[in-house]
Amino acid sequence: MTEIIVSEEIRTVCPSFVGGAVQATFRNTPYSEALWQEIHALASDIRQRHTSESIKQIGSVEATRRIYRACGKDPSRYRPSAEALMRRVIAGKELYQIDTAVDLINLASMAYGYSIGGFDRDHIAGTRLTLGIGREGEPYEGIGRGPLNIAGLPVYRDDLGGIGTPTSDHERTKLSLSTTHLLCIINGYDGNAELVGQCCQFIADKLQAYAEATDICLSSF
Repeated sequence: MTEIIVSEEIRTVCPSFVGGAVQATFRNTPYSEALWQEIHALASDIRQRHTSESIKQIGSVEATRRIYRACGKDPSRYRPSAEALMRRVIAGKELYQIDTAVDLINLASMAYGYSIGGFDRDHIAGTRLTLGIGREGEPYEGIGRGPLNIAGLPVYRDDLGGIGTPTSDHERTKLSLSTTHLLCIINGYDGNAELVGQCCQFIADKLQAYAEATDICLSSF
């Protein structure tokens, strides 16, 4: 199991931060029709209930945007992933279909408003991740984005460097069809331990339903 530590620099800007983690063994697949039925239903509900402005007022989204500013990043230029997903849905655009693991995480992110990291645990260097703040010039290869300026972004680092921010995870530890050991991290900058816990359980349930998950471990940090 991967241990996760929250640094003092994060505790300083967000004393109430609550993190949740889901670790599991699972079988990834290219596509799950039943999962996408859930995604389409949630997308329809989001379009009916929200606008691109109102999603900024969702507690979990608002808190993430606030912490971006506290860390020195403009959340309108480097959008947290949960907000970006919901904005895409509201604009009437189709969500990208990646694979069952990524699609499942995106569903949870839209359902709860949390930016959720999804990592191949076998590609994490070492046994510990530390949540800190990105530094100027720190190298980072965002998934499908190329080099990403993570200065001022909350970032999880393993022994080799950054692997996850609320805007984009790193290419080195990204999920693929060959991934069998999953780590999901829920970033509760709103300090809502109950909601973070519900999100963890939601992900665990979907992993069992759609990805044959076993050895599921839920934890908070």
